[in-house]
Amino acid sequence: MSELPEGRESERAPSGPAEGEERGAMSDETPLSIRHPAEATVGGVVVVQEAFGVTEHIEDVCQRFADTGWLAVAPHLFHGTGDPVLDHTDFDAVRPHMAALTADGIATDVDAALDYIEGAGFPADVAGIVGFCMGGSVALATAARRQVGAAVTFYGGGVTQGRFGFRPLVELAPQLRSPWLGLFGDRDQGIPVDDVEALRAAAATAEVPTEVVRYPDAGHGFHRDGSGSYHAESAADAWHRTLGWFARFLTTGAAEVL
Repeated sequence: MSELPEGRESERAPSGPAEGEERGAMSDETPLSIRHPAEATVGGVVVVQEAFGVTEHIEDVCQRFADTGWLAVAPHLFHGTGDPVLDHTDFDAVRPHMAALTADGIATDVDAALDYIEGAGFPADVAGIVGFCMGGSVALATAARRQVGAAVTFYGGGVTQGRFGFRPLVELAPQLRSPWLGLFGDRDQGIPVDDVEALRAAAATAEVPTEVVRYPDAGHGFHRDGSGSYHAESAADAWHRTLGWFARFLTTGAAEVL
């Protein structure tokens, strides 16, 4: 976990392993990584992990939200299989943890994060959710399953074939109950442009505002700084759009868009 700036509050229950390590104990309750703003809180956001666990990148995203006034909460979806933090190049290590996930279990974990935000004074129907990679799929599925304030998907797969027991995103998108923003890279080898365009069309039939943005020079994981997949220009624009989407739909512009 990266060191926090002075004055920032954070919580993590229970404390996490170093990258590449795993906890031996399994948890029936959902561990949450939590970042509190140093000053006034404008709202709450659930941050859903990539396929590699609640990594330093996800912890950093939570802190970035806190730095702009958001209470950020990341549920640890792999808590049932030791809550590992995995190397983003080690897909063999990732697979068993992904295979153990279920739609019901994921929903329980996400709802635990929303419950925490509600306990802090921000009801779930005005809270945001953002996810990266597999978490991007979870963000859309959550916004179709229940009312939240707004949702953002960074390069979420499972567009035409469902994952974890969720239906394909193209089937869920027309049922969106919350404003949804999708952010995808044209060079993503796992999410073809045709799939992204099919998702755009499906989301457009929902009864809520939706938008899809494609980045021609970006691949999968383009927001993960410190990795080979990082694309700075696309990441900066996507982050700006994410803050803008939440400011528009969660706080009517009360949060500063950086």
